[in-house]
Amino acid sequence: MSDLFDKISKDATMRLVKMGKQQGIYPYFKPLSETEGTSVIVDGRKLIMIGSNNYLGLTTHPKVRQAAKDAIDRFGTSCTGSRFLNGTLELHKELERRLAIFLGTEAAVVFGTGYTANLGAITALMGRDDIAICDKEVHACIIDAVQMAGCKLKRFKHNDLADLERILQELDVESPNAGRMVLVDGVYSMGGDLCPIPEMSALCKKYNTRFFVDDAHGLGVMGPGGRGTHFHFNSPNAPDLIMGTFSKAFASLGGVIAGSADVIEYVQHKARSLIFSASMPPSAVAAVLACMDIIEADPDYTKRVHVVADAIRTGLKDMGFDIGHSVTPIVPVMIGSEMNTVFAWKAFYDYGVYVNPVLPPAVPPNKGLLRTSYMATHTDQQVEEILSAFHEVGIKAGLISG
Repeated sequence: MSDLFDKISKDATMRLVKMGKQQGIYPYFKPLSETEGTSVIVDGRKLIMIGSNNYLGLTTHPKVRQAAKDAIDRFGTSCTGSRFLNGTLELHKELERRLAIFLGTEAAVVFGTGYTANLGAITALMGRDDIAICDKEVHACIIDAVQMAGCKLKRFKHNDLADLERILQELDVESPNAGRMVLVDGVYSMGGDLCPIPEMSALCKKYNTRFFVDDAHGLGVMGPGGRGTHFHFNSPNAPDLIMGTFSKAFASLGGVIAGSADVIEYVQHKARSLIFSASMPPSAVAAVLACMDIIEADPDYTKRVHVVADAIRTGLKDMGFDIGHSVTPIVPVMIGSEMNTVFAWKAFYDYGVYVNPVLPPAVPPNKGLLRTSYMATHTDQQVEEILSAFHEVGIKAGLISG
């Protein structure tokens, strides 16, 4: 009889983990002893942070910190229940009202995390007789949700409108009575590129298909005042559903699904990840509300992060780095093989710059990259230091020519 745990010693990934740890090049689960947003302390060393999703740099803002503390003083540390029962505070309802207005929808519902927001909404709305049509680069939680929902899955080439229309035309013939939804990211978390929302929205309307945009990396970052990628495009046809997270630009933890009032009410009563998990703690909700106050009062935060990212993109391109099609604060640096990606990470780490190495299955085989991301609070001096690091490390590691 085999032991369930026998697979662990045979697993290729775990063998690589052990080898990386033995050689001192294991790049994950690095504990930060201190963090002030744009810089961190790791293993007693200070590094410039360019691996965080703290796009507006608000995790250390005094007003955000104080709002979280005040919420703890008033409500305690937890709601100790699900939203469905005793876990809804007026604070949650206030946040939902604010988010619906912010995102231009009738209603919104907040979840404990962005992951559970996608899981809950998609499994509530889709079932065995429905069809999910997903961009090939959507976030993993969307695929997990589709699989959990038990619906059929079709995938189209990344941002390829012609390929999407081909699938929709085929489904009109093959499954004319099936419920359908196209699912995309607003901002793609590895490539930093955008979904062409207006064109996809038009296709969905043409083929009577619902449109779901995961805007986890667009909320607070894209569009006027950070209202999202659909506002960035000033799209005449808004998506049917918009998902966002608070663990990035909004300096907290949680997620939101926004859309029409009827659909949101349905999700509230059908989403198992909402009904059967604890609600956002008061401090997290208050932090999001404080972030919204800050960026609504001062739109320079959302402008500044793009100024920083533009400077980095220009500098890296001029040096000869391949940064793909990024137009956002996410700037990937394409490396290639898994080992070269890890060695490049280690070179930057030793130099004093914190980047994220991204390996399969998050990217295709031999398409490893360094995922860098930037904050509104990065100073001009730090931008110069980051570009100097890329120039020096890039040459030494053979990533660019001298």
